[in-house]
Amino acid sequence: MDVSRETRILTVANQKGGVGKTTTTVNLAAALAQQGLHVLVIDLDPQGNASTALDVPHQSGTPDVYRVLVDGVPLSEVVVPVTAIPGLFCAPATIDLAGAEIELVSLIAREHRLKRAVDEHRLVHVRDHGRPLDFILIDCPPSLGLLTVNALVAAGEVLIPIQCEYYALEGLGQLLKTVDLIRTALNPVLRVSTILLTMYDARTRLAQDVAGEVRSHFGERVLQTVVPRSVRVSEAPSHHQTVLQYDPMSPGALSYREAARELAGMDA
Repeated sequence: MDVSRETRILTVANQKGGVGKTTTTVNLAAALAQQGLHVLVIDLDPQGNASTALDVPHQSGTPDVYRVLVDGVPLSEVVVPVTAIPGLFCAPATIDLAGAEIELVSLIAREHRLKRAVDEHRLVHVRDHGRPLDFILIDCPPSLGLLTVNALVAAGEVLIPIQCEYYALEGLGQLLKTVDLIRTALNPVLRVSTILLTMYDARTRLAQDVAGEVRSHFGERVLQTVVPRSVRVSEAPSHHQTVLQYDPMSPGALSYREAARELAGMDA
């Protein structure tokens, strides 16, 4: 096992709500872990939906990402294993994180606090597990505030889920502009590496048109796999599960497994 290889750190971002950010984060993470990889999900959304889907405790007062960002607690003190999926770990978010946007404003190096914590934790993970984390996926809130900025500074790659619906590309320009600003001022290695088409309904001309428009705009960065609109994908979080656990043979689960294989096969 090569403990010196790089961990791929992806921020899953799109300031438009309802595009499948959290769904994509937890299901890709689970699918990657099922390939035998070590994967950490960092829940950076105060709603804590990623923590819910992974069945990780995140009631107020639970050690969480808020304490890492605001109090400087080591990430290793809040990361917990996802018991149902070997190799998968989660740094949960509680509602306390809702105040972090305001509290971070006055802190020194406010944009780099997550990066510093992640860099330290990667070393701790190698020490404790004898191998590096293969992937870190950071689930962002639907905004471009300081939480998302911290995620972009900590990552090397941005994964953007885009839903195959009308207005899919609306507002995406602002996210791409933010990524450019972060790359110029704070994180020169950051790049948009991956686009995933979600909520695809093959029966509609609109979905086909949107998919075609996204592929023509982003080219090879768009995964060949598309995630279909699926009731099972929507139901899974209410059972505190990923769709890979809830209905492993459903079209949504199969799509996320295939997307994870694509992602793992890409150059970092």
